[in-house]
Amino acid sequence: MVVSPAHPAKAGWTFVKPSVVPGFGLTFGYTLLYLSLIVLIPIIGLFLKAAQVPLDDIVRIATAPRTLNALRVSFGASFIAALVNIVFGLIVAWVLVRYKFPGRRLMDAVVDLPFALPTAVAGIALSTLYAPKGWIGWLVSANGPLHLGWKIAYTPTGIVIALIFIGLPFVVRTVQPVLEEFEAELEEAAATLGANRWQTISMVILPRLMPAILTGFSLAFARAVGEYGSVIFIAGNLPNVSEIAPVLIVIKLEEFDQAGAAVIAGIMLVIAFVMLFVINLIQAWARRRFGDV
Repeated sequence: MVVSPAHPAKAGWTFVKPSVVPGFGLTFGYTLLYLSLIVLIPIIGLFLKAAQVPLDDIVRIATAPRTLNALRVSFGASFIAALVNIVFGLIVAWVLVRYKFPGRRLMDAVVDLPFALPTAVAGIALSTLYAPKGWIGWLVSANGPLHLGWKIAYTPTGIVIALIFIGLPFVVRTVQPVLEEFEAELEEAAATLGANRWQTISMVILPRLMPAILTGFSLAFARAVGEYGSVIFIAGNLPNVSEIAPVLIVIKLEEFDQAGAAVIAGIMLVIAFVMLFVINLIQAWARRRFGDV
């Protein structure tokens, strides 16, 4: 009597989907080892270092005006920059996908420039442009030809500009593949049914792009929160005015206050984790609402 082998899915309980390519155990173990060495162990070490500080000192450091202002500048500027990047990143991705024009490939390559450019070089370039005597800074200053009286460099506005610069590619590269797979026939069908341009954009295009837009927003926001190199040159690093949390952490380390630096870093990590968790919940809702695209 010949017994047919059991189906892999019915052979027994397993937490991995059967695959024709073997090697799950090895690759899964390597993945856990890699994530532990690169991500989990440093994070655990950070919290262990912060836990050595008495609770009263943790509360004192966390509620200090300088700490609160640095966190407000970091997360506030990152959030504003990510919102701006949603608008302009969507426009840039739309132009690159929907239109053919001379220099399109060059423009597409320029989008990735913040990835390749060292952040310190970007910070120096931006501070040179937006400083009071820079090309743009002088143009909008009180002594410039426009007499606007704007001061961009060495203010929170300069920080937002630097974070927009480093975060734009994340939105463009997240939305661009979805736009390339978007069927133009859907827009034509909406037009034939009487929809105007705004209705086509708001009811046909944006719902399909929403999961990708939220993903780009979360990536740009996460990148901006921890940014250091491109910000320190244009921020001015004035305490309680334009000082970001990473700069405050570096100052604590230079003062050999490793425990204080660990506390501020832990606070940043918790806030960033909560915000990204909320964004992921919104992404999950958007996928259920508009479809998995």
